[in-house]
Amino acid sequence: MPESLPADPSDLPQDPFDLLRHWLAEAQSQGMRDHGAMTLATAGADGRPSARTVLLRGLDEHGLRFHTNRGSLKGRQLAENGRAQLLFHWRESGRQILVHGDVTQLDDAESDAYFATRPRGARLAAWASDQGAVLAGRQELLDSWAAADARFPGEDVPRPEYWGGYLVTPSAIEFWQAHELRLHDRYVYARDPAAPSGWRIERLAP
Repeated sequence: MPESLPADPSDLPQDPFDLLRHWLAEAQSQGMRDHGAMTLATAGADGRPSARTVLLRGLDEHGLRFHTNRGSLKGRQLAENGRAQLLFHWRESGRQILVHGDVTQLDDAESDAYFATRPRGARLAAWASDQGAVLAGRQELLDSWAAADARFPGEDVPRPEYWGGYLVTPSAIEFWQAHELRLHDRYVYARDPAAPSGWRIERLAP
């Protein structure tokens, strides 16, 4: 079991991104498959929530990044309501991280740069799949992929204009560490301009 969170909030890193990076690195070092997988929860203008798993594709002082089809349900909901939650869950280590934040689109240059790093097959799949649309059968998807393969025969497969990245800028980050008797550790960092670090740290009941 990984090290526990400290009993006193003053012993935590003052910047939640430091702890977030540390936990991600530990999950990777422990061999957890898809350690960067995170549940993305969104809701549109009607307030109806939906959730799915996406992969973390960037982390810096500005926030967390992921990329997807912007015409999908999540893309449409984010266009209507630019707020979301992200959840990392590592059962093996008894840890969770919950990120609350505002979501904005990444610019074309950053989206292009990431798209170019994807394998050719994945880039073709972005052209082939109208994400969330009803299909008559799997063959329709295969035919669409073949059409994209014929359209872009070389390595130069450009990014579709409807596909791109997002930045989640956290307003709060919660860290949860499992303990026996279900007396878990749970801390939240909330943005607070009055705090020296810009973050207020509080312990929450599990």
